[in-house]
Amino acid sequence: MSRRRVIGLIVFLIYLGVVVWCCFGNFEDLPKPKQSILGIPIDKIVHFLMFVPFPFLCYMAFGPEHVKPWKSVLAILLSFLSGCLVAAGTEMGQSFTSHRTADPKDFMADAIALAIASLIALLIILLRNNKKKPA
Repeated sequence: MSRRRVIGLIVFLIYLGVVVWCCFGNFEDLPKPKQSILGIPIDKIVHFLMFVPFPFLCYMAFGPEHVKPWKSVLAILLSFLSGCLVAAGTEMGQSFTSHRTADPKDFMADAIALAIASLIALLIILLRNNKKKPA
């Protein structure tokens, strides 16, 4: 396993730990922020921002070393699907806590973030690979 891959895996695992902490932590004692920004509930914005890094970090940790376009597409698709599983798992898990509730709209914000970030990651990967090809 390459050094880059090991670092990617460590960063990804730390990121997942932070996501779990954010999803299951009890933050009732913290001051309440504004309820919305531009009419969008603040907790949906937080969910969106929390899942934007997922495809990038997942690709760093598990993506193919020698990239062919179809492998990149497959890797990003798998990272999107695994991100959706993590998002669904956190929402279902929150329903078993006394201080958090499951909200399908939170999952929707997570999935939208994963979809947008996955498309951006795929574009970056494909553009970077086109630059590496000799002319």
